[in-house]
Amino acid sequence: MTASPNTESIESLQGTVQAIEGEMAKVIVGQKEVVRGVIICVIARGHALLEGVPGLGKTLLVRVLAQTLDLQYSRIQFTPDLMPADIIGTNVIAEDPSGDRVFRFEAGPVFAHIVLADEINRATPKTQSALLEAMQEQTVTVGKQTHVLPEPFFVLATQNPMEMEGTYPLPEAQLDRFFFKLHVGYPSAEELSEIVARTTASQRPTVRKVVDARTLIRIGELARDVPIASHVRDYAVRLVLATHPDRPGVPKLTSDFIRYGASPRGAQSIVLASKIRALLEGRYNVAFEDIRRVAHSSLRHRIILNFQAEMEGLTTDRIIGTLLETVPEE
Repeated sequence: MTASPNTESIESLQGTVQAIEGEMAKVIVGQKEVVRGVIICVIARGHALLEGVPGLGKTLLVRVLAQTLDLQYSRIQFTPDLMPADIIGTNVIAEDPSGDRVFRFEAGPVFAHIVLADEINRATPKTQSALLEAMQEQTVTVGKQTHVLPEPFFVLATQNPMEMEGTYPLPEAQLDRFFFKLHVGYPSAEELSEIVARTTASQRPTVRKVVDARTLIRIGELARDVPIASHVRDYAVRLVLATHPDRPGVPKLTSDFIRYGASPRGAQSIVLASKIRALLEGRYNVAFEDIRRVAHSSLRHRIILNFQAEMEGLTTDRIIGTLLETVPEE
């Protein structure tokens, strides 16, 4: 059995995360929950999907986070004419030292530690699916050859709401590969005033690097060592199973409005995110409150609503909130 994290290692993790958040706060105004959510994804070595209308700083947030991490960073601007080869790379004809022509693999921008998939839902489903293997297996297959991506590897994607022009829905299989889906909201009056003051001044803040790849991997391993009681883990499992309309005894809201429930990845995301949140709160074990606080980000993109729910204007967030009130902790 793996030993529980000690006080020194917990304080070190908290200090590292606070340092990252402090550097990001030099540029990013507000959005503390979103910033914390993206950091949790990075610690978990998961992918994050940030959704919000244009102009709210989604791309800037990811770029600033990349500046705090001593990792290779790449940005891909998704457009309707983007092709899969533009993302993963392709085989090109080259000459070897003897003058013979051979095929050589030319790596695409996906070969980086942090990949910003900007406006990911503006590309066609064919192009979006190019990331499926990379996000799950951390490999890319071109022809008959498989290429391994750098470690650690994260896809931090931004998307505009589906009702906006020029967007395509992400395939369910790709949505399920995102650890969190985070909503980026509009700033308050005070935050907007601060944004205007910062962005119209002559001086721009400088963000320093805080964490390298080795430290980030070690922090992720530390988080996985956090113990979780069986009854707390079972609560996360019951929440996920309560999203499945074909199971007996599920809430009426589920059977009436959900077409497909969350996959096992949803339960994995809840538990691992809860472990990280417990560490960031200075605790050595996962509490029910941790489960509740990460449930929306873990499940909102993994629940597919039916036509009736759309007609009545229901959202997955509202349904998850009801399930949190309905499903008993024990």
